[in-house]
Amino acid sequence: MTEKDEILYSRFLDGDTASYDALMLRYGDSLTIYLQAILHDGQDAEDMMVEAFARIMVKKPRIKEGAFKAYLFKTARNLALRFLSGRRADVFSLDDLAYEPAASEYIEEHLAAEEQKRILHLCLDRIDPLLKEALWLIYFEDMSYAEAAEIMKVNTKKIDHLLTRAKNKLREELLKEGISHAHE
Repeated sequence: MTEKDEILYSRFLDGDTASYDALMLRYGDSLTIYLQAILHDGQDAEDMMVEAFARIMVKKPRIKEGAFKAYLFKTARNLALRFLSGRRADVFSLDDLAYEPAASEYIEEHLAAEEQKRILHLCLDRIDPLLKEALWLIYFEDMSYAEAAEIMKVNTKKIDHLLTRAKNKLREELLKEGISHAHE
């Protein structure tokens, strides 16, 4: 059974650096991918991921129970937006994300899955960046509405509204690509 974030974080606060390493292993990759969508640069995303963890490690903030992941992503997002302050910082893009193909026993399944991913990313690229970010946090990062709202600095009702709009827009774009039976 995987230890809860708050237990690992509490152990870190008590001096157990291995617990913090476990948190970094748990969230490092997904945070880097999230940051890459904001920064459009893999190296900057990795640097910002490390910086976000370092900030938490040095400041040792009090984090509400069950909120470590949201706090980490919010910290990273704020750092990334600050980093981009001279550039347009409100663009969340999936263009630069590297997706490795899933292993498949049958080449047809693999090709079909790759085509589905290509179409999905093509369609996601056509919708508003805020809508994409809300979808990403809720469905790719499996965050709660409250966690996503905290990261995006909006209320949960706004997240619900963004997701409704995002799903409708994504459905429209998928229809344009000939996909009429997309799952919710």
